[in-house]
Amino acid sequence: MGAWSARHRKTAVFGWLLFVVLAAYLGGVHGSTKVTDSESMPGEVARAAKILDDAGIKTPAGETVLVQSAAATADDPAFRAVVEQTAAAVRATGKAADVRSPYDTGAVSADRHSALLQFTVVGADRDEAVANVPAVLSAVAGVQAAHRDTTVEELGEASSGKWVQDQFKNDFQRAEWTAVPLALGILLIAFGALVAAVLPVVLALTAFIAAGGLVALASGMLHTSDDASSVMLLVGLAVGVDYCLFYLRREREERAAGRDAATALQVAAATSGRAVLVSGVTVVVAMAGMFLTGIADFQAMSFATIVVVVTAVLGSLTVLPALLSMLGDRVEKGRLPLLHRLRRPDSAAGAGGRVWNALLTPVLRRPLAATVLAGGLLLGLAAPMLTMHTANLTFQQQLPADNALVATSKRIEAAFPGSPAPATVVVKATAIDSPAMRQAIADLQAKALATGRMHGPIQVTVHKEQNIAVIDIPLAGSGNDAASTAALTALRTDVVATTVLKVPGTEAPVTGSTAGSHDFNRQMSDAMIPVFGFVVAFAFLLMLCSFRSLGIALTAVVLNLLSVGAAYGVLALVFQHGVGASLFGTAGVGAVESWVPLFLFVILFGLSMDYHVFVVSRIKEAHDRGLATRAAVSYGIRSTAGVVTSAAVIMVGVFGVFGTLSMQSMKQMGVGLAVAVLIDATVIRAVLLPAVMSLLGERNWYLPRWLSWLPSLSHGAPLPPVTPAAADPAGLHLPDGPFPSDVRV
Repeated sequence: MGAWSARHRKTAVFGWLLFVVLAAYLGGVHGSTKVTDSESMPGEVARAAKILDDAGIKTPAGETVLVQSAAATADDPAFRAVVEQTAAAVRATGKAADVRSPYDTGAVSADRHSALLQFTVVGADRDEAVANVPAVLSAVAGVQAAHRDTTVEELGEASSGKWVQDQFKNDFQRAEWTAVPLALGILLIAFGALVAAVLPVVLALTAFIAAGGLVALASGMLHTSDDASSVMLLVGLAVGVDYCLFYLRREREERAAGRDAATALQVAAATSGRAVLVSGVTVVVAMAGMFLTGIADFQAMSFATIVVVVTAVLGSLTVLPALLSMLGDRVEKGRLPLLHRLRRPDSAAGAGGRVWNALLTPVLRRPLAATVLAGGLLLGLAAPMLTMHTANLTFQQQLPADNALVATSKRIEAAFPGSPAPATVVVKATAIDSPAMRQAIADLQAKALATGRMHGPIQVTVHKEQNIAVIDIPLAGSGNDAASTAALTALRTDVVATTVLKVPGTEAPVTGSTAGSHDFNRQMSDAMIPVFGFVVAFAFLLMLCSFRSLGIALTAVVLNLLSVGAAYGVLALVFQHGVGASLFGTAGVGAVESWVPLFLFVILFGLSMDYHVFVVSRIKEAHDRGLATRAAVSYGIRSTAGVVTSAAVIMVGVFGVFGTLSMQSMKQMGVGLAVAVLIDATVIRAVLLPAVMSLLGERNWYLPRWLSWLPSLSHGAPLPPVTPAAADPAGLHLPDGPFPSDVRV
């Protein structure tokens, strides 16, 4: 691929540009089909959503206005006047329907100082309701401005949905505008030249744009989501830049060693190009494991990540060699003198780095001690993982603590316990208006209140034509605590089962935020072992075929599991227990978002292979050409130190940007990824990997005879010789073998 691109560079470059433009244009014309509610959740929640979707019943976006006074009660004329003025203002917008006074519904707190005005926002679907809610918010704000001594605040599905939608948009834009310049700045330091730094960023962005169009085109068959776009940017920018960095640095290194331009490209294609290909396939295999969860959102994120990684690999292996062939040594244009001197790829400091040299020397001298110390450190970091509690975070946990909607939610929850998280029973009957069903629904309401775990007001909405009834029952607790879970269990196994389900031909799945969290966590637990097994098994097989070594494959899997475990421990420590949470601009919320651990596992297992494949490929290259294992390890680690450091800093920077976003789940994902990559690029690659490989010695390359049938994914062809005039001031360029066994690097 590299040779073809170098020979047909104009075709490769313009073909890539045409591909990007066509993919983006066709994707924009086609549009994106988003995951539906019935697809996004498992269990009874999915069944309830499907019943409503099939019947054409759109659940209206419910809104609530809290009217609260410290001095007056709901019985005072002044309090009543504020409620009536609020109701009139809401109706006057023309964007509200079914406005219900608290004096009609009984939504008045026990101390009579709070009341809830309830209504729905006009809209055929949630998106339309979110678009209509600003007018209602303005009307409520106007009433609040006229009555400073009374609290008048709105909260509901549409208002919170608008905040989340706006915040996602703002955060996504901020991530783009922060991550791209950050990556560019790091590459400037890495290369010391403007053209060389811009090249990986441009290719990564074009790969992301093209992948976005391809995902939109495919969304008719596999629906996508907003989360998928965020993850695609996160992973696409990180791997796209890294793949180009690996390729470009190897080409520059070969040129500095004295090879001509064509030969340098050939070597880069045969070595770094192969590492990029193997790494990309590993990420794809890891992400494919997400399809085993059976959850449409995860499948959307998995597919989007696979598409952007494949596109980034394609660009790195085709258009990058063509561009390097076109530019030649002009890729060093725009040199920044100070940075270029600091970088100096042909110097000992640039290739190995004083820090890496100082670290690697004692590691190779005492590999057993290094293994014990580094392994102990990672196991210590992973220890808090044993206390990890996962849950679907509530509205209050997801948003920043100082958010106005969170403050309103807490006030409503204090005055009306259970109201923020009602359960919804969707009853589908043969005849919803029959005497037997009417009696069953009445029994359900009475039995729900009798449990003491549920309370009023219970709202029943009957759709006679569709033979469906929707029953909203407030649960005890905060929504995702033990009290709410116990109430949900009682509702499903006792209340519903002994009332409406006794009527023949009836379905009655229970949905709502508590039910959704419960069903989602159960699905995650059930999917954990199949996903972990799939990813680990296929990563092991891929490493086995790539390096034809049992030791290398086992080492790769064990080291990756250690880095993932350490990341889990840090997540639990920071976001669950609150240790050091202020450093990340957050606070401990008592739980880790339920989907984050599984998602981190597949992402990290794929991305960790970036460094592993790149470093071990260089070690194997040295060993295949004559160096003893310890010397090959020393050479491989030192010669890739600069690239690994630059790539890791870029990934940590990009992921760290997501750790600054507003939503708690995005923070957890960003911090988890950043911590894991940092650990992987330092403790794993600089200490554990060389120490373990030194201990194993020649056993690193052992492949049992009964596995000799495995396909070989190595490049196979010998590397072209370096020119006699090659300069090698640092002694780090690998000359043509064979080497005597006592060569020291």
